[in-house]
Amino acid sequence: MSQTRPLKFVSLLGSLRADSFNAVVARNLSLLAPAGVDVSALRSVGEIPHYDADLQAQGFPESVVEMGQAIAAADGLIIVTPEYNYSVPGALKNALDWLSRLPDTPVAGKPVAIITASPGAIGGARAQYHLRQILVFLDGRVLNKPEVMIGQASSRLDPKSGRITDADTRDHISAQLSALATMAARKG
Repeated sequence: MSQTRPLKFVSLLGSLRADSFNAVVARNLSLLAPAGVDVSALRSVGEIPHYDADLQAQGFPESVVEMGQAIAAADGLIIVTPEYNYSVPGALKNALDWLSRLPDTPVAGKPVAIITASPGAIGGARAQYHLRQILVFLDGRVLNKPEVMIGQASSRLDPKSGRITDADTRDHISAQLSALATMAARKG
């Protein structure tokens, strides 16, 4: 992959908890990204008001506009999220609902990678499935492989130190970020 400028990715965290497994992953993305890729975090989904068409009629909230502008300016989007009740967390779904209503949907045509981490064995697979369905409507270009579903996260991630303790997990995330960089660099 060769390009003249660094690729800029933004990460969207679906968890509100500061020391969640997924927050650990999101905070480590810039360390795991390939050379020539910068990763920065978007504002918290907790700062986005509940979607309300009456509120939208008064104008988009600044938090939504800023998030949309950051995604539009980025070369790729990385969504890191837990699984709640076999699906995506409500706060993440709410943020995506707002983004879908912006005049120029910022996710449309954007390369997107999904990472989930869960204490359970399947690592958030059901959340990824539902998120992929949502991203179809948003017209995101979801990276299919490699998928990153971090099961039994407590044996791979340490919220106290903020580290990804498992080398295979770090390598797998790095491979996904490299694949996203390749996808983003090909975007014409």
